[in-house]
Amino acid sequence: MMPCLEFEGKNIEKATKKASEKLNIPIDKLKYDVISYGSTGIFGLVGSKRAKISVTFPEESYIQKNDQKPKKNNQKNDSHESILNSVSSLIEATFNPSDDNTNDTNFPDDPLTLGKNILQNIINLITTDAEITAQADSDRILFHVKGGNSAVLIGKRGQTLEAIHYLVEKIINKHNEQRIRIQIDVEGYLEAKKANLQRLALRLSEKVKRSGKPVTIGQLNSHDRRIVHIALKDEHNVRTLSIGDGFYRKLVIFPKKNNYNYRKKGNPS
Repeated sequence: MMPCLEFEGKNIEKATKKASEKLNIPIDKLKYDVISYGSTGIFGLVGSKRAKISVTFPEESYIQKNDQKPKKNNQKNDSHESILNSVSSLIEATFNPSDDNTNDTNFPDDPLTLGKNILQNIINLITTDAEITAQADSDRILFHVKGGNSAVLIGKRGQTLEAIHYLVEKIINKHNEQRIRIQIDVEGYLEAKKANLQRLALRLSEKVKRSGKPVTIGQLNSHDRRIVHIALKDEHNVRTLSIGDGFYRKLVIFPKKNNYNYRKKGNPS
């Protein structure tokens, strides 16, 4: 049997280029089978898959010597890929149940229990020793996560946490007739972020009042935009407006027109 090696990349083109460079074989001479075409996942964070090919080569002399030694970074990447692929499998199984509907029988009717189970499954694939508590509020279900690697669960600028939130909420609402809102917090991250956004909103509103010019806050998700809108709703001299399309939008703080200019131009009495 011809020896084979597997190579991965963001897409098939990247994977074949990598194989060509590593094996010192021109791309047009490569003999390979596609194992996976890859997918971007949700937000490019959770559930993403890299393209993978299996390359058949005739002689071991094609392999560069430095490829004979295992690399620690590769081990780390393999572990990371395993996590993402496992999450992807979980989501695919949830959103694409088998024809005999045996998958549906595994889901609790209670959305709080369902959400907690799904969230625990996802978190267990990312980190260990994380505990989840859940409670039903007046308008949403709140999940609090403590322990484990909180930095990994939150991700850069909270993007991993947003992706996890998106997945859990989608799964809950797939199995409930009425829309249910949820909130997932990791080690108080959302509360701290809320306080920071409120302080930022008030500071920028003062700047708008002094300068009379609008100020734009960078792209925010709907939850963060709502925090800013509420923080400034009672500020009489400014107003807020979200602009743009998609999940992330910019938020602009505008000065309100007041009577000052009119008084300057109006009746001198």
